[in-house]
Amino acid sequence: MRAAISVRFSPSRLCLLGNAGPATGRCFSAIAERQATWGFIGLGQMGYPMAKNLRAKIPATDTLLIYDRNTDATKRFAEEVGIAASSAGAPEKGTGIKVAGGPREVAEKSETIITVLPEPSHVKNVFHSILEPVLPTSAGRERLFIDCSTIDPTSSREVANAVHCTEQGRFVDAPMSGGVVGARAGTLTFMLGASSKTGALVDRVRPVLTLMGRRVLHLGEQGAGLSGKLANNYLLAISNIATAEAMNLGIRWGLDPKVLADMINSSTGRCWASEVNNPVPGAVEGAPASRDYDGGFGVSLMKKDLRLAVAAAEEAGARLELAGRAGEVYEGAEREFRGKDFSVVYRWLGGRE
Repeated sequence: MRAAISVRFSPSRLCLLGNAGPATGRCFSAIAERQATWGFIGLGQMGYPMAKNLRAKIPATDTLLIYDRNTDATKRFAEEVGIAASSAGAPEKGTGIKVAGGPREVAEKSETIITVLPEPSHVKNVFHSILEPVLPTSAGRERLFIDCSTIDPTSSREVANAVHCTEQGRFVDAPMSGGVVGARAGTLTFMLGASSKTGALVDRVRPVLTLMGRRVLHLGEQGAGLSGKLANNYLLAISNIATAEAMNLGIRWGLDPKVLADMINSSTGRCWASEVNNPVPGAVEGAPASRDYDGGFGVSLMKKDLRLAVAAAEEAGARLELAGRAGEVYEGAEREFRGKDFSVVYRWLGGRE
């Protein structure tokens, strides 16, 4: 029986009131049998291609129940995949996808629910709507909530505590690396934070994530995935600026952009920002810079991740000497080029195109 508990979310934190012990242990197994319904919440720049890969790789007889508050995104997803059906049960083009009326419906009808949301407040609000009132008991396995959002570890642990203390499922954090390019190609790396007391939870989560990516790195207990992701994205924020500056410098010295990029990517300066997401238009085929900086990892999201990394570093007592200036760079780039890929820093610096 579930312990009596009230869950309250506020802008600053999630509060748990009442007495509740940890969720009772249950058996988890790798995905050997089919799951009738999968839930996916958040069809943004990353979530949209991730959900497409998930739908393509689960059994054709399974259903993917999707939700995004942007109804244009859910409509476009259903039309693009081409097997849409309304959540009311009236088929439109067949079966395979249903559009939910809200996060609560997704959770009620799914055993595995994946969330990809922009900010900590969005994650808290979604799980508030999911957890109150208490969800009906799942007819199959215990519900599994996989949050792929990049938020701060403290907020993630609060949401996980709410899920576990009310015994409404299991919650893990699994932020990803690889950008929109990796999300489309299904080559993402997931950084997993999940209990390893028995290993069964990790064994259940891993095959789900490999439907949308290539690698799953278990970094430790719940929240550890986000700690790793923020460390990685702090490094990415800095290396992106340095790559833009170095490319601009070489081009102003008269070097050809492609030749310069090839040289850097064959030398010690090589990094993801130079090799895959090069900020100079035309330097690397397929990079957002070659599409007027459209369709990549938004500069606003990078600014957010940098802010979260700095806050987490302050909590840990870690010095970040370059964080302040980097924050100013992304602040300026966002003001001028909101909505563009974060490599637009090159244009903000006055780089030649």
